Amino acid sequence: MTQAMNWLYRNWYCSTIFLAIFVLIFSMAYILDEDMALFLIWMQTVVYFVHQFEEYVLPGGFVEFFNREMLGSTSADFPLDLKASFWINIPIIFVAFPISALLSGIVGLTVGLWTAYFSLINALSHVGMSLKVGYNPGLIVSIVLNIPVSLFTIYYFVSNDISSITSNLTSFLIALLVQITLMIFGFRVLKPRAR
Repeated sequence: MTQAMNWLYRNWYCSTIFLAIFVLIFSMAYILDEDMALFLIWMQTVVYFVHQFEEYVLPGGFVEFFNREMLGSTSADFPLDLKASFWINIPIIFVAFPISALLSGIVGLTVGLWTAYFSLINALSHVGMSLKVGYNPGLIVSIVLNIPVSLFTIYYFVSNDISSITSNLTSFLIALLVQITLMIFGFRVLKPRAR
């Protein structure tokens, strides 16, 4: 079991580009013509898989970047390591994003709207980091995909009266809470270890 988990910690991100392609093809084949709003929710998962591909595969190096540039560590793999990265990314992007998209098609479209807000907020954090340190893994996809796709999704929901002020506010607050939790973990838990 330990050996299998160690393999997952080292390789989970290799699947992201293939998952992005699969979900994109599936969504275009079965959802796009039926429900544009639901298609846009599924696109948040696609975009985020591509975002993770840039962070961890091509060019990759997010763990090393975050440790050295943001946490001030002299080590490339401490205090953030591949195990912690796995447990940060898998529950949110591999589990919560697709489950929210599925529930959007079953329960109500706005269930998954938080993913667009999270994609936007997280992308803006990459832009913010770039103002301090320049390029960081995930920045290009943040600018080219995350920000425009999430903004268009929010605009589409609002302009077509799919989401109310309450559902937008709730979605924003959920996304903000997730991002704040990640930041607290990074700067309140991990950064003191780097010192």
